[in-house]
Amino acid sequence: MLHTDILDLLNRQINKEFYSAYLYLSISHYFNSLHLNGFEQWTKNQAQDELAHGLRIYNYMLERQAAISFDAISSPDRQWDSPIDAVLEVYNHECSITRSIHDILKAAREHNDYSTEVFLHWFVTEQIEEESMADKVLQKLKLIGDNGGALLMLDDQLQKTPPATDMQAF
Repeated sequence: MLHTDILDLLNRQINKEFYSAYLYLSISHYFNSLHLNGFEQWTKNQAQDELAHGLRIYNYMLERQAAISFDAISSPDRQWDSPIDAVLEVYNHECSITRSIHDILKAAREHNDYSTEVFLHWFVTEQIEEESMADKVLQKLKLIGDNGGALLMLDDQLQKTPPATDMQAF
């Protein structure tokens, strides 16, 4: 049985993961409006990945026979001043998700919940990858500046990036 502190944190994390999907879809729509198909595809793939993360937690909680609660999902921003602003939001959001995962891990350790600790190791590793990818795109955008040709080259690179969707959650 999950401790109430951990149960609450996991329920909130499901909501955060689903909000992440909303955020990525909103940013995907923004990139679509700029005709940046690679950026659009990257963020749309990330949205699917975030849904899978939420479902992974949901399935873990079902296995533990835990009570699951669903809260309202906030509406994300819909417009950004530039691609760099949109990707900066992605990076900052991924950093906040990492902190949230670490908070759950800390609670699991405090309550000697070794099962949840082991379960969370996958998320710790995943967040390293998520932050790294967002940071790489952000740093490239900073180098590009106002160079439209370079922006289109990066867009083309992103379009060739395979999706990393975690299908185990389904």
